Formats: sequence, C-alpha cells, structure tokens
Amino acid sequence: MAKSDFEIREALLEDLQILKHFEQEIIRFERPFASNLKNDPIVYYDIKDLIQRNDAQVLVAIVEEKIVGSGYALIRNSEPFFEPDQYAYLGFMFVSPQYRGKGINGTITEKLVEWSKKRNLTEFQLDVYAENDSALKAYTKIGFKPDLLKMRFVVEE
Repeated sequence: MAKSDFEIREALLEDLQILKHFEQEIIRFERPFASNLKNDPIVYYDIKDLIQRNDAQVLVAIVEEKIVGSGYALIRNSEPFFEPDQYAYLGFMFVSPQYRGKGINGTITEKLVEWSKKRNLTEFQLDVYAENDSALKAYTKIGFKPDLLKMRFVVEE
C-alpha cells in the first residue's frame, strides 16, 4: 500500500464511535502485558476532549472512506528538572489489523511530529509495555530509544 492509498486527516467529533472502538481494541491487545488493568469497562483516553483541545492533535487514517487508524500528540510540561520545558506525548496509536505493516502508523507519527515541530517542540515521548515487542520494534525503527524504565513489584497476599 502506497501513501497515496490512504489519507491522514484531523479527527472530527463525528469520528468518536469508531475511535472509542479503537480504544477498546488497544485495551484488549494490551491486557496480556498489564495484569493490573481493571476489569472492563475501562477507558484510557478522553477522546472528545483531545479532539477539542488546542494543545492536542488527533489524527485518523482513512482507506476507501473508512477510518482504519488513529493517533494523537499532546503538549505536556516536563518535570521541572528536565529539558526541554515541554514535549509532545504520542498516544492512541492504532491501525486496524488488516492494514498493519503498510506504513500507516509511521505516517500518522510523521504528521504528529510535523504538527509538534510547528509548535517548537523538539522532543517526543510515548509509553510502550516492555513485553510489547511489535510496538518496541516499530517505534525503534522510527527513531525512539528506551529512556526511563518503570518497574513494578506486587506482593501476593
């Protein structure tokens, strides 16, 4: 699939139903990596709020008039001891299974980076479960590198 075979555009409020479905697909996929997720129903994102915010950009990928992917960038403030003062946090990265491996996620990321650079942001961060090898490979390929590793220890009662 060439880049000309899909379109990337800003998400609209009328896209909420499919975007909420994508969110549930992400949660379902991540459950095996996160034993501490609560039982359904849960939500990760306030998608409506993200679409409406000035400090966020939500994008969707479209193939043949069908939304098949999503992602967002959100401007966040760094901890006071880190530079730069702000960075773009990337999240809600999803591509429908039948469209994976066709460059859609990479193009969404590229567009989110462009949006962020126009706002003078030079750093990009995201979260990936340590055992999610496919995501780790995809983001490493784009240029992301591991940073701070969060660790958990659970005491069995």
